Amino acid sequence: MTGSYGAGRAGEARRLVLGGTPADGWDLAGLLLRVKDRLTGPLARPLVVASSNLDHLHHFGRGGAHAGLVERAEQDADWLVLLDGMPLVWQARRLTGSRWERLTGADLLPDLLAVAASTGARVGFLGGQQETHRLLAVRLAEEWPELAVAGYWAPSRAELTAPGGAAALAEQVRLAAVDLLVVGLGKPRQEAWLAEQAVASGIRVGLAVGAAADFLAGVVDRAPDRWRDSGLEWLYRLVLEPRRLARRYLLQGPRAALRLLLNSRA
Repeated sequence: MTGSYGAGRAGEARRLVLGGTPADGWDLAGLLLRVKDRLTGPLARPLVVASSNLDHLHHFGRGGAHAGLVERAEQDADWLVLLDGMPLVWQARRLTGSRWERLTGADLLPDLLAVAASTGARVGFLGGQQETHRLLAVRLAEEWPELAVAGYWAPSRAELTAPGGAAALAEQVRLAAVDLLVVGLGKPRQEAWLAEQAVASGIRVGLAVGAAADFLAGVVDRAPDRWRDSGLEWLYRLVLEPRRLARRYLLQGPRAALRLLLNSRA
């Protein structure tokens, strides 16, 4: 521990508003216990675990196209919006005086899959490419041979946006009896799908984790630790994929950072 920060107690969450949208200070041990309890306990409202970074604030923060989505979705499901981007972690620490952990989907997914394997929960993967799913299946069989995989779904954008398309996909997930659904549709589609379909899909836990499954399958390279710890993972990814990410990081990112500064409170 450094400076005057105190660590958040295990299992203790702190709901904040960052950039005009909810975010939760949390710790890894407490999160894993929360997910395990939801997977093994009585059927209850779905638990949705999402992550907040500057891209999240662009879509869901004050003035964003999807502002208010999390608050509305919490009428039907429990949401945890974890601190992913380092600017949000720093702001949360400043507002609360607690040294909250940075919890990213890519770092969390292996631990959450281990929890699912240990509890016998059925896991499904929604989003990404079929080739990625093939590689992912190989990795899962090697690392967690006891993991029960209920299915993989790789819908096109047209399938998701067609009338009734999202609901039909939720019905497929329900029929497959998925307990924990890993949703990698990218922001804001993954959060929007879970907000609309988490209950109908019958899942206990939904993870809105972006490219985490791609990292696990080995089709996308993660930034080295020193880049992530210094808050420069975005720059590393921009260097690798400049055409796809330039708009997100160079145009949308600074505006989202301003939202973070002006519209945050503990």
